[in-house]
This record gives sequence, structure tokens and C-alpha cells, in this order.
Amino acid sequence: MAITASMVAELRAKTDAPMMECKKALTEAGGDMAKAEELLRVKLGTKAGKAASRVTAEGVVAAFIEGDKGGLVEVNSETDFVSKNDSFMAMANAAAKLVALNNPADLDALGALAYEQDGYGPTLEDVRKGLIGKIGENMSFRRFKAFNNAGLAAYVHGSRIGVVVEFDGDAAAAKDVAMHVAAMKPVAVTSADVPAELIAKERSVAEAKAAESGKPADIVAKMVDGSVQKFLKEVSLADQVFVKAADGKQTVAQMLKAANTNVKAFTMFVVGEGIEKKADDFAAEVAAQMAAAKTGA
Repeated sequence: MAITASMVAELRAKTDAPMMECKKALTEAGGDMAKAEELLRVKLGTKAGKAASRVTAEGVVAAFIEGDKGGLVEVNSETDFVSKNDSFMAMANAAAKLVALNNPADLDALGALAYEQDGYGPTLEDVRKGLIGKIGENMSFRRFKAFNNAGLAAYVHGSRIGVVVEFDGDAAAAKDVAMHVAAMKPVAVTSADVPAELIAKERSVAEAKAAESGKPADIVAKMVDGSVQKFLKEVSLADQVFVKAADGKQTVAQMLKAANTNVKAFTMFVVGEGIEKKADDFAAEVAAQMAAAKTGA
């Protein structure tokens, strides 16, 4: 019996298994949909389907630069153990390259790009689903950014923090800036670029603290302004003390000026940033199971 594309699509929708695995199962089952579904359940279990609902707060950040094109991507997993898996890392690195060379519009477009790995394909999304079935843990592409700039420098720290710097000038200085960003985590290139909402929040906190001092209004106003200015220097890349400064005083702006280099922008991804992790209370879980067992008895 001929295996049609619609049959493969139907089986894939039922099992969430990779396209090629569906085709293999249908071929082995002689086109029998029920039998093919059973074959997939035996081979992959219900791993992909069950895993898809679990939180992925671990993972890696991968970067790729080739000429004036670059890509930065965050790929998440459920556990740190899987984030060190060779196949998972290979997929993340491939995704960064695909982002750089194809500049996909969104995550769906990224997943639709041609890629084969570990016998899975023909798209990156098929590889992702295949590895979910193989490893038994959910994994997902969370975010990415493509770059198109004559000067690009990247730094990835421990696969958990990734930075891409867009610059004009010296590549070594730009790479140092990327490392600095990963270490000091500024929020903007200059104080003028710091988001207004962050400044407003800091000013509100400073006002509350200053008000408790009981000092005159004009003094309180100066205290607030001083706190805000200190905050801006702490979160602005240009004003931060360069992590490799020999004298412990040289700012990033001073270092860049000496290297005749201009940083136009930087992008930083930190694994799991903003994702709410589930905190499992093992003792409470055991107690609940014991209570349920007693009730059942």
C-alpha cells in the first residue's frame, strides 16, 4: 500500500512523533493506521506527548557568527543534565547557525527550516520532536535574534549566558566587552538608553527611602537624584568599571575610546530568565502520598 503525505500527517497529529518516524511506522504496518500508532507508542512511548506540557527552565544559549551575519538562540530543557547532552547541544548550535544565515521571522519559521540530525528531519522542528521522544524530556526553542552588521563579537559563558555585541573598530576590544556584559549584566549601552520604566521604579524606591530620613524636602530631592544617578552608572555599560581594568577604575567607555572602538548595541540571553520554575517539595509530596494511602485503606 502506498504511504501518502496525508497519512503521515494524520499519524503525526495523533502521536506528535517526527515525520520520518511516522512514515517508517506506516510502511512497517502496511498502511494500517492503528498498527502504525501502536508501533510508535512502543518505540517512542508517549514521551513526546507527555513531555510537551512540562516546564523547560534549564537549557543553553548558543551563538554563531559568520562574516556580517550572526545568530543568538536560547533552547530550553527541563533539567540541567539534558542541557549537557551532545545531541541537544548540536541542535542548539545548529539553530544559532540557521538563525544567522536565514533570519527567520519567528519561532515557527525557525522550526520549519531544513535540518537533519540523529536520523530525524527534514526540519529543525522534526529534530526537536525526535529528540524529545529519544531523550524523554521536553525541550523548546524559546527565543532568538539574527544580526546583520559588519562588526559582530560573541561570547558564551558556560553555555548559560550568551552575548552578541555590534560594533565598529577593534574586534578584540569588542570581544572583551561581550565578556564584560556577561559578567556585569548592564541593561543599556549608555545611561540615556536605560528604559524609562526602570528609572521610574528606581526613583520610587529612592523616594520612599529618602522620605524616612526626616530631612528637609530640598535635601530629600538631592538624595533621590543622587540615588538615581548612581543607579544609572551601575546599569549603563559605558559607565561601568571595565572588568579587566588594570587600575580598577577605567570605565568601559574609556577602554573603548583608547581602542578607537564604538559599541552600537549588545544583546544578552540568560538561560531561563523570566521563566517560573516549579519548586518541588519532596517531603510534602511523600506526606500527601502516605495520607492518600491511609485514606484508601
